[in-house]
Amino acid sequence: MKKRDLLTPIGIALGATMILFGIFFNDGISGVSSFVQVSSFIVVIGGLLGALFVNFNLNEMKLCSRVFKEAFKDDDYNLKELIQLFISLSEKARREGLLALESEVEQLDDQFIKKGVYLAIDGIEPEVINDIMNAEIAAMEERHNKGRSIIEKAGEYAPAWGMIGTLIGLILMLNHLDDPGTIGPSMAVALLTTFYGMLLANLVFLPIAGKLVSRTEEEVFMKQVIVEGVLGVQSGQNPKILEEKLSAFLSSEDLKEKNQEQFEAEEIQNET
Repeated sequence: MKKRDLLTPIGIALGATMILFGIFFNDGISGVSSFVQVSSFIVVIGGLLGALFVNFNLNEMKLCSRVFKEAFKDDDYNLKELIQLFISLSEKARREGLLALESEVEQLDDQFIKKGVYLAIDGIEPEVINDIMNAEIAAMEERHNKGRSIIEKAGEYAPAWGMIGTLIGLILMLNHLDDPGTIGPSMAVALLTTFYGMLLANLVFLPIAGKLVSRTEEEVFMKQVIVEGVLGVQSGQNPKILEEKLSAFLSSEDLKEKNQEQFEAEEIQNET
């Protein structure tokens, strides 16, 4: 299940606010207006889009908006809850058989878990289940990498197009050296394209690409836990052994918290 990731828009807004604050603090509102130049922005955005169109095909470019949206969403994964789910499925499978899991699986939202458990219910060999689920993980990783590469390329091209815009401005400025009064303003306008390119690359494209890398790594990790859980349930593994096996994926903090919860539960049980 996806939830909104507020850190991405907050981070972009914070970076933009700090830049505006720095400009306003040094030169007031007139300084802020000096950084607004539509033609410079069009050069950077237009050139950037043109380069992306050359680099990628139409189907890949269609991924761009979807990839951007993913940076503002977060998968609501909870590893401890996931482990508990497989322990529960394992207990039921040992008591009532794998076919009894069908009603449990229908209530789940995660399609990857559903697919794995249904394969187990259908009596597919563990090696085949492992191959099928890992192939799906690899395909997902490839899709993510392809979509992310567009954002990474945008981060590479934006500063370059900023420099191209600056060169255009400098050439035009040099053609009017007979009027010294225009040199300062013309130079400022020329440098704005570099500013826009660097800003887009280092506040938007590259940070979003970095976030998408971590998202993919997290999703791959969670799906690997799911594969181990499905195989454990399919093989009729003892729930306690399965719990210990899946707990190896927990971080040291989560593991410590889990052990503390178990200790407290045992203390309460002993008291009663």
